[in-house]
Amino acid sequence: MADDDQLMVRIQSGDTTAFDELVERYQGSLMGFFVRNTRDRFLAEDLTQETLLKVFDQSWNYLPRGRFRGWMYRIARNLMIDDIRRRSHDALIRSIKGQRDTEDDALARLAGEFLSPVDCASAHELSELVDKALAQLPDEQRVTFTLFHYAGLPLNEVAEIMKAKLPTCKSRLRLAREKLGQYLNQKGVQAPTNES
Repeated sequence: MADDDQLMVRIQSGDTTAFDELVERYQGSLMGFFVRNTRDRFLAEDLTQETLLKVFDQSWNYLPRGRFRGWMYRIARNLMIDDIRRRSHDALIRSIKGQRDTEDDALARLAGEFLSPVDCASAHELSELVDKALAQLPDEQRVTFTLFHYAGLPLNEVAEIMKAKLPTCKSRLRLAREKLGQYLNQKGVQAPTNES
């Protein structure tokens, strides 16, 4: 039985320490998923907590089949869609949407701990460019890209989460990569070469 499945079985049997382990394991990746898709750190924190609580509340419904991450990210995606629907009807939020300051994301902060100041500045600039490029992608392409690249889910699980066929997800991922590459190329960022 997969490690995540074992945690879920322990949660189902009332072991609260198993939920703490699950939170520790997935809180960062969920936060990254939401930040990349909403570009709002505070909303991302709320959605992360809401997702984890929903995982706990629905733990009784989980069947241990080795597909926990897909199940969890499906919950996350549905909560994000519900939130977007709620917010799209609120004129006040729409009017101030463009005025929010963006914060450095977790990747940029982590990079600062391991990179020189020059490399850190370059990584931060690249991270900002990628975030701006992601914001320009259609929702389906952006979510597919972030689930695959940032959440590390296999494409078949991404397709399941997105309620799409595998070829559709492959196409969305390819289009997202092409558009991101074009955007970054226009901004002067060249793709890395494979030379040793």
